[in-house]
Amino acid sequence: MDTAPENSSQEWTPGEEFTSFSQTVNRLKAEIAKVMVGQEEMIDLMITALFANGHVLVEGVPGVAKTLAAKTLAKCLELQFSRLQFTPDLMPSDVLGTSVFNAKTTDFEFRHGPVFAQVLLVDEINRAPAKTQAAMFEVMEEQQVTVDGTTYSLESPFMVIATQNPIEQEGTYRLPEAQLDRFLFKIEVGYPSLEEELDVLTKQQNRSGYHDLSGLMAVLMAEEIIHYRSLMHKVRIEPAILKYVVEVVQATRSSREIYLGASPRASLSLMSGARVIAAMAGRNFVTPEDVKELVVPVLGHRVILTPEREMEGATPAEVIRRLVDTVEVPR
Repeated sequence: MDTAPENSSQEWTPGEEFTSFSQTVNRLKAEIAKVMVGQEEMIDLMITALFANGHVLVEGVPGVAKTLAAKTLAKCLELQFSRLQFTPDLMPSDVLGTSVFNAKTTDFEFRHGPVFAQVLLVDEINRAPAKTQAAMFEVMEEQQVTVDGTTYSLESPFMVIATQNPIEQEGTYRLPEAQLDRFLFKIEVGYPSLEEELDVLTKQQNRSGYHDLSGLMAVLMAEEIIHYRSLMHKVRIEPAILKYVVEVVQATRSSREIYLGASPRASLSLMSGARVIAAMAGRNFVTPEDVKELVVPVLGHRVILTPEREMEGATPAEVIRRLVDTVEVPR
């Protein structure tokens, strides 16, 4: 892999490391493209979240490859993968694990739940009740689980990819704002174009298995992901751009169209995400365009429109884009 060699007599310059990172990401995308057709924005944002140490919420109607994208990304990473199907009868112990009495040792032993993975796919996250949703708070924020007074750390790197259907409301529970705020991005997935859908059919009829992932190769190992995550802190952000990030977020708090604005966690998310976007382009500095590219995925799920704007049919994405246009871009 193109990571900085250990004990090398020649020090890598920052530019060389970022070029290496960009090339590695391109190899990862190329491997994913062996299975995925289109949906480049969804894949880009998932990869960005991976290196920004964040989680993603993927929203779209059934059949637009949300789950397939998550499984494909996990297959291209040499990480432990786990999948959870959220249902209304799912209990916190089904997610986190539980203490079981061992008759031989006459003691209780903790049995790890499916959350103890490095890439956790949560299908239809809005189908679980509030008690189970709350069980995910500590996992997503602190990457640890506390059961019966004992804390268990999750192995790094750790990432949650959750999916939900925006149309079906029966048997679902609206995610609380506190949990939504823990997702770095909310990715809204639309239908493929005619050409992309035709490409899906053409590729599928030439395959022996449905969505066969066995031919995919692992591009990145855990140690490399951790290394690249630390590299992101070397991406420079000028004070003027930091101020631009804050001004964009604060604009959501003063807008008459928005009832609840974004929290300071949104500013941190914009900053960390923009660093990865810059690094993926082979740069060690952030531009205003890097920030603008992420404003909707970062802010869209963190704001609540006023009832009047919702009744008029406005969407958070539309309002956010208008707000960003009112904020002066640093030169």
